[in-house]
Amino acid sequence: MIRVLVVEDDFRVARVHAEFTERVAGFQVVGTAHSAAEARDLIVSSNPDLVLLDNYLPDCSGIALLADLDVDAIMLTAAADAASVRAALSAGALNYLVKPFTAEQLADRLSAYARYHARLSPTGGQVGQDEIDRAIRLLHEGDRPGAPKGQSAVTSRLVQDALRAADGPRSAAEIAAELGIARATAQRYLAGLAQDGKARMTLRYGASGRPEHQYEAPGG
Repeated sequence: MIRVLVVEDDFRVARVHAEFTERVAGFQVVGTAHSAAEARDLIVSSNPDLVLLDNYLPDCSGIALLADLDVDAIMLTAAADAASVRAALSAGALNYLVKPFTAEQLADRLSAYARYHARLSPTGGQVGQDEIDRAIRLLHEGDRPGAPKGQSAVTSRLVQDALRAADGPRSAAEIAAELGIARATAQRYLAGLAQDGKARMTLRYGASGRPEHQYEAPGG
């Protein structure tokens, strides 16, 4: 079991990231920290294998914290500028995922990390160059660009057109009702468009506190 610490200043987003992580087989969330100081304490007490790290923390940037950590980390942050990405990778981040993202996008990267972790176990011995190269490839197998295979170009265009014509963000349920397709189908196409940069995803929190994905045309 891979032990995960979620470091995120927004408690609602932290809960979402923890829920996303717990859905992936082989992963267990052992703690949630809302500041760099709390993260340092929990790393000592809970001994995680992996930290899911936001950059915008109240007492220290996540990148600055990352540079001091002796544990694997994946950045989950809204910081999308090139300088932040380069700084995070230089500080040791194994991957970088820009918020907001879907549960599937995080699951892809976690599953890839699990294969990398198994290949280069912290308790393993000497490895050859071929093993190192394979481990690095495994680490980024989850970085899937574009929409999933098997989608219809016609349906994709209809979903895009519906987003462009909308007067605000739309949920998968709303797009499904408008186009007369299944909600799961609408969600799949919307997620694919978001991954391809053809739609922008945000989160809307309802009365229950559980977030709902919303989508709109870029620049909308």
